[in-house]
Amino acid sequence: MKLATFNINGIKARIEALPRWLESARPDVVALQEIKSVDEAFPRDVFEDMGYRVETHGQKSFNGVALLSRLPLEDVTRGLPGDDSDEQARWIEATVIGEKRAVRLCGLYLPNGNPVSFDPEGAPEATGKYGYKLAWMERMRARAAELLATEDPVVLAGDYNIIPQPEDAARPETWVKDALFLPESRAAFRRIVNLGFTEAFRARVTGPGHYSFWDYQAGAWERNNGIRIDHLLLSPQAADLLRDVQIDRAVRGGEKPSDHVPVWIDLDA
Repeated sequence: MKLATFNINGIKARIEALPRWLESARPDVVALQEIKSVDEAFPRDVFEDMGYRVETHGQKSFNGVALLSRLPLEDVTRGLPGDDSDEQARWIEATVIGEKRAVRLCGLYLPNGNPVSFDPEGAPEATGKYGYKLAWMERMRARAAELLATEDPVVLAGDYNIIPQPEDAARPETWVKDALFLPESRAAFRRIVNLGFTEAFRARVTGPGHYSFWDYQAGAWERNNGIRIDHLLLSPQAADLLRDVQIDRAVRGGEKPSDHVPVWIDLDA
């Protein structure tokens, strides 16, 4: 079972690039982020004609997540539990029925959190967009704990907007006051991982130089000034099934690319 996460930065802008990657990579299931489309406007016919079932959780102009699957999906739910007033479309879940076993897949688009306000002592204040990010991550931690308790294979896949370690940025010194790299953000990420999840990429690949995002500005791609913020977290039952993990880096050099590239895993499922 080949599962991928891909922040496409607008389905309309990527209407040629995304099918091109799907045809070459042939993933079984893809968790998409930043579709930037309401459900009714998503070009589902394009992907259904390629053999994918389409499930969306959209929002006009911003955010939005979706699942594309060649495999059967069951029990599709939308929205991260814990705050009924949260209207941002950032979470979708489904059970993927593989040839050997079922996997619970959560597609997520974690809040960016910028800009961050700092108090007179230089500490970040948990207010505004940054406060929302931290609160959202705590809700995610609670949901992740519930999923772990099922003892089923679980995959949390998406754009986490978290740079876990300095080696995950080409120039970490430029991110020290950014919401993606603040100690409080990384600690919140570790609290989720430490529930018992395995970060798939780092389970197989070590060292610097591995990125999943390059800004459109200042020649970031050409200079390889990237960061790794797209992650797949695996429950112990899913980690036992891991056969491979890759970042499809070359996609960033294609025509009209997203600023992110796909990251995928292969599970024995």
